[in-house]
Amino acid sequence: MAQRLALQRLLSLPAGVPLASHGRAFGTSALRRSTFNVQDGSDFQDRVVNSPKPVVVDFHAQWCGPCKILGPRLEKLVAKQEGKVVMAKVDIDDHTDLAIEYEVSAVPTVLAMKNGDVVDKFVGIKDEDQLEAFLKKLIGA
Repeated sequence: MAQRLALQRLLSLPAGVPLASHGRAFGTSALRRSTFNVQDGSDFQDRVVNSPKPVVVDFHAQWCGPCKILGPRLEKLVAKQEGKVVMAKVDIDDHTDLAIEYEVSAVPTVLAMKNGDVVDKFVGIKDEDQLEAFLKKLIGA
């Protein structure tokens, strides 16, 4: 109910009026700010290859059981890095071209990228300690 009211208020704003000037701002969690779904090749180029920050790229599939376990773990740990790294999620069924380009032959496959280059990689599921070590190595902490 509260979401519906907020949406109605938002939709009734006059054109050109900034959202911040009308009551409560809509926020996102750290998880959402640090993780994004790749939309297409151009989006991958802009947000991953050209990223000024290190990027963890999670190649996954909806039908993949281990992906459903690894993804949330990785998202949580990336969010804990407080903006030092971002995470891109790439569904291999939607973006076969990217999977082929980055030689993804099994899912989950996770790449660590810095300045557009793959600097580390793992395939399969990892525990939290291994994921933390992977992130620390990428960030240089």
